[in-house]
Amino acid sequence: MIKAVLIDDIKNSRVTLADDLKTYCPEIRIEGEADSVKTGIELIREVKPDIVFLDIELDDGTGFDILEAFDKIYFKIIFITGLDSYGIKAIKFSAIDYLLKPVDPDDLVKAIAKYKESEMRHDMKINVDYLLENIRGIKPKFKRIALNSADKVNMINIDDIIRCESQSNYTLFYIKGGEQILVTKSLKEYENLLEEYSFIRVHHSHLINLNYLKEYVKTDGGYAVMTDKSNVPVSVRKRENLLRELGL
Repeated sequence: MIKAVLIDDIKNSRVTLADDLKTYCPEIRIEGEADSVKTGIELIREVKPDIVFLDIELDDGTGFDILEAFDKIYFKIIFITGLDSYGIKAIKFSAIDYLLKPVDPDDLVKAIAKYKESEMRHDMKINVDYLLENIRGIKPKFKRIALNSADKVNMINIDDIIRCESQSNYTLFYIKGGEQILVTKSLKEYENLLEEYSFIRVHHSHLINLNYLKEYVKTDGGYAVMTDKSNVPVSVRKRENLLRELGL
């Protein structure tokens, strides 16, 4: 069984989420509920849960205040939020999961499935610190992204990412200097996140940073030659979009 706690200042929200977990995710065992920063901190320390479902806005503070009380965070965090698009983007760039209110049962099931298939059991304090830096700094554009690999959190400059490649439900990042990082998230998620940073989907399995594109070869079906000497196929459906981005 997977131990979980629910922290939300609205009782009906806790009841609904608890019912959904019982119905759709029976492997989750709810060990306790809290409705404030103070009781939330006490509950986490007492239960030592695997997952914390955490509301952002609480009567006596925020979910962020709870996380700041811990020097190490070895539990999975799933925010339950109604934050605006900027707040959601900050959460995504910090590689922390979230569910929008009202919680869709399908999204809940996917979040739990992702937790079960992931081998990550690292300290998430780096992710949380980066999230707080972004949320409270109100930065217009992010410069780094947190990539959770199997054994650590990688804080990567977005400008250093050459390309991304789909590996089933995973994404393989190719970083300047030759580093490769495998992340338990789909390529689609990163396509949406990185599109404003000169990244473009050129194939169902490939996302490239145009700043590292060396040339586009029209023969042999069409492919992109990157500055790291890799050849990335360009699908027929994506070719027109790539040429448009190149002003051709």
